[in-house]
Amino acid sequence: MNWRIITWYIGAALLLVSALMTVSGVIALCTPGDDSWDPLMYSALLSGAAGLFPHIFVKRGPHRLTVREGNIIVVGAWFIVCLFGMLPFALYGGEFTPINALFESVSGFTTTGASILNDIEALPRGLQFWRISTAWVGGVGIVTLFSMLTGQVNRSRLSGSEMSNVAKELFAEERRDVFANKMLIIYVALTLVTFLALRLTGMGWFDAATHAMSACSTCGFSTKNSSIAFFDNPAAEIVLTVAMLVAGIHFGLLFLALLQKRPANILKSEVSTVFLSLVGIAVSIVTVDLMVKGGYSSFWTALRDASFQVVSISTTTGFATKDTTLWPTLSISVLIVCSLICGCSGSTSGGIKIDRAILAAKGISRQVKLTVAPNRVYSIHVDGRIRTDEQISDAYGYIVCYLLIIVVCAAVNIASGLDFTTGVTASIACIGNVGPGFGDIGSMSNYAGLPHLLKATSMVEMLVGRLEIFPVLSLLYSFRKK
Repeated sequence: MNWRIITWYIGAALLLVSALMTVSGVIALCTPGDDSWDPLMYSALLSGAAGLFPHIFVKRGPHRLTVREGNIIVVGAWFIVCLFGMLPFALYGGEFTPINALFESVSGFTTTGASILNDIEALPRGLQFWRISTAWVGGVGIVTLFSMLTGQVNRSRLSGSEMSNVAKELFAEERRDVFANKMLIIYVALTLVTFLALRLTGMGWFDAATHAMSACSTCGFSTKNSSIAFFDNPAAEIVLTVAMLVAGIHFGLLFLALLQKRPANILKSEVSTVFLSLVGIAVSIVTVDLMVKGGYSSFWTALRDASFQVVSISTTTGFATKDTTLWPTLSISVLIVCSLICGCSGSTSGGIKIDRAILAAKGISRQVKLTVAPNRVYSIHVDGRIRTDEQISDAYGYIVCYLLIIVVCAAVNIASGLDFTTGVTASIACIGNVGPGFGDIGSMSNYAGLPHLLKATSMVEMLVGRLEIFPVLSLLYSFRKK
């Protein structure tokens, strides 16, 4: 285990964080009356010094990272970055107690979007930009970004440790770092296009920029207490709905569609087709339910609210235009299912991912067929590729681990005093990086009222969900084995 090389790479992640804190500080400096300049710049100096230290005193030299070292760098970088990311919040004070500052940092970097703030609009502009910057960096992946500075072999190892195998499947014949590069290109382009589109709807430059970053990272952090409902802007809602949907599709597929100038090719993918179809079905069910039991008299109003909220939850963004805790039971049930499965692998969304759901469903279907005709051979295809038994087992294993974590953390939540609805949906929302749940943590509420213990367990869920469970488990197993 080469701890020198590990600290060198984690230092690179801290330098990236320091640079973003500096940008936020410049925004604070340029905004009259903004008092977040000092917390941001002190934090930038501390993060920069901590990140620069191993680069000055540690000689990296030529070294091929092992799988274990890659996992330690990835998990360690996320943990350390979240710790340093809380500094601007903690130094600013106000609602940010130490535990709340860490919660907001973890929620941002993991793109969960769960907040402890009761008055978001009271934050100065510089601190608001830093808050949403954590989400934007976390969306594409902290390690994916800073690994662009490393050598080809190690970049491939780091990208491979941060992204799951299903995420890299579309570019299986290419190097892992190639997929990381293409994902970054699409991510930046999508953010810029969304920003320009929001400006055309009448949003100011700051709100347009922050909400574009939040939508494309599928985080859901907003600069307003009432989220997107504050703007009451149908055009902006359409732009954000499209941006969230696109961000929930495999970025490699988006890159190919852009390269070939054939956006319709996205629909040729079985995974994206199933994802978009399920979203469409969910929107239809919720729209009808809102009209029948939700008190909506206008079809277009019901469709508008249903479309935005279903897409927001399905992509684990968490933006809100309505208080969904007041919706009928069927609509709430549909949204809970959406927050479990969520978007496609290789996107910025969290959750189980539709790819794994399809693999598991086809695997179960094959088992049923084998009980009828045990001597026949059934191969499983997804997007034109034959899937191995190992890939199917991985999907089963991930889903079982995912659901087990939800059950355990939900039990902890309920045992600690939360009601059943709040406890269960909080667990689902945190591991899926969704943000809002139901009950006391609904779309128009927050996590401020949770006890410190539950804030801590929620943070663990966010990190485990963002890293897709197995890197964390494999790291724990390697240390236990040692």
